[in-house]
Amino acid sequence: MSDYYARIFLLSHMRAYTSLAGHILGSHPQINGYYEMHLSYEDASALDRQLELYRQGDALKPNSRYLFDKLLHNDYVLKPERLGRADIKILVSLAEPAHTIRSIVHLFAQKPDPDLYASPVEAAKYYVERVRALAGFCRTSDWPYFYFDAELWQRAPERLLPRLTAWLALDSPLSERYEVFSQTGRARRGDTSERMRSGGIDRGRSDYSHIAIPQAALDEAREAYRMCREEMVARARGSVTV
Repeated sequence: MSDYYARIFLLSHMRAYTSLAGHILGSHPQINGYYEMHLSYEDASALDRQLELYRQGDALKPNSRYLFDKLLHNDYVLKPERLGRADIKILVSLAEPAHTIRSIVHLFAQKPDPDLYASPVEAAKYYVERVRALAGFCRTSDWPYFYFDAELWQRAPERLLPRLTAWLALDSPLSERYEVFSQTGRARRGDTSERMRSGGIDRGRSDYSHIAIPQAALDEAREAYRMCREEMVARARGSVTV
């Protein structure tokens, strides 16, 4: 059932503009999918599950080529060499740690029940573990990938979008405008903020500077970001950075 569609996988972490990324990619006529499906891809049967899950809430576009998903947690694994196909495009992206960790804390502090990631220490721990896992994937997988700094979605989409269009071999350019879909803004489907419904890139940067991160945790996150990003860029088949 899944053989017709090539795949796009975005490997990143929470609060790295991935909802915006999914909506811009998923608004292209050749791409289906825009939210996090919370699946592991360790064998070919996962591709069938992905397609079935997507079709439960959204219709496939006529004459489309790709199905998209993003993996933001170490609980969900991608093993492209085990999926039994060659038409897989992998995107890898990081955002700098201080703003990202504060954004995670801000998000989870709003939840009605106490959440682990409302703690700056725990949010920083998630960030470090996730960044190191992404670097490990890039180090050990022979699959080609394209790396980009996540901030480019907001700061310089005019630089990022043409490069992604070329990497994905799309027939028409990716646009800064995007559709609002059936699951836009829903819990466990990405960014739940109202600005996701605007249909375009909001270049205003949220200010979370009031959230304090213990210096030791921030230093560890900065070092992980520096070292892993350097390695990931060096190993990438293509890249674009801030």
